[in-house]
Amino acid sequence: MYEVKIKKRILKNIEKLPVLVKKKLANLAEDLRDNGPIQKNWSNYSKLNENNYHCHLSKKWIACWSYEKGTLIIEVYYAGSRENAPY
Repeated sequence: MYEVKIKKRILKNIEKLPVLVKKKLANLAEDLRDNGPIQKNWSNYSKLNENNYHCHLSKKWIACWSYEKGTLIIEVYYAGSRENAPY
């Protein structure tokens, strides 16, 4: 099992997300915890670079996370609109 951390600075963004998107983010966090950083079953999942990944929570909303090999920690560093995505 992996440990999923959410950066403090994005917790405020998460509060502003629509309810259904929050639920999807919670489901993604569970999948990350149980199965690791590779989430091919999620919409538009892709590896952004060596340590960063992303997927769509809906048409407008995405989540990004990072993972360093050799650890059991996955950090969600962005959850918000596609327009403001950090990639």
